[in-house]
Amino acid sequence: MQIDFHVHCFSDELAKKAVSELAAAAGTQAFLDGTIADLRRSMREAGLDLSVVQPVATRPGQVRKINSWAAANQGTDILFFAAFHPDLPGWKDEVKYIKDAGLRGVKFHPDYQKFFVDEPRLFSIYEALFNEDLILLFHAGVDIGLPPPTHCTPERLARLLDLFPGGKIVAAHMGGYQYWEEVERQLAGKDIYFDTSYSQADLGEEKMLRLILAHGPEKILFATDSPWTSQPEELAKIKEFPLPPAVTEQILGLNAASLLGLPFPIEKR
Repeated sequence: MQIDFHVHCFSDELAKKAVSELAAAAGTQAFLDGTIADLRRSMREAGLDLSVVQPVATRPGQVRKINSWAAANQGTDILFFAAFHPDLPGWKDEVKYIKDAGLRGVKFHPDYQKFFVDEPRLFSIYEALFNEDLILLFHAGVDIGLPPPTHCTPERLARLLDLFPGGKIVAAHMGGYQYWEEVERQLAGKDIYFDTSYSQADLGEEKMLRLILAHGPEKILFATDSPWTSQPEELAKIKEFPLPPAVTEQILGLNAASLLGLPFPIEKR
């Protein structure tokens, strides 16, 4: 069972433009064309059973359109989190829509959406989402395509954990991209998941392994941030870590399946 907990793709009509603009802003390359079809091709090459798409709404008006597309494209091999925006009018209706549509979580990107993760104005939204047993995934740390400030730092996430004990929270990019010392000091060992997306190259194997062990492998979710890294290459790197096979299996899929409430094993397409 191998699950990529953090990928991105777009509708066929938007994919080319979206990938091109995002790659230019970040000064990076894309490994896929941003379509669902190309994601499935990559998954077959890597031997992945499931990918979880993490959409981002940069404007409130995009939310329902993205979530309708997500609900329509759910499959046994690709799941979608919902998009959300803190300035969405009638957000309580959207929470109900997300739950009724069978989407298992919500993706927030505080830098694109221009809010700090521990702002009190978000607390009623978080509470409503947690009450529906939804997972909240936050882009954490630096976004290489955007200027400062960083809106989701380890320190701010630590405050959120104190305010919402028991909430299902995932901090993307190993808890805070390029905030590695603060991640270890503020978040390691706490009740929060880290996903591995877009972190291995910056951390390197030694620091990556140290952070995994400091936090606890049972709270690490394999993720790639595809199309911004190669799924086969990222998977191979994790498999090379000097970890017991049972621990590697946890990271590569069992932790994610448990968090998502999926059956064991996942039905293959």
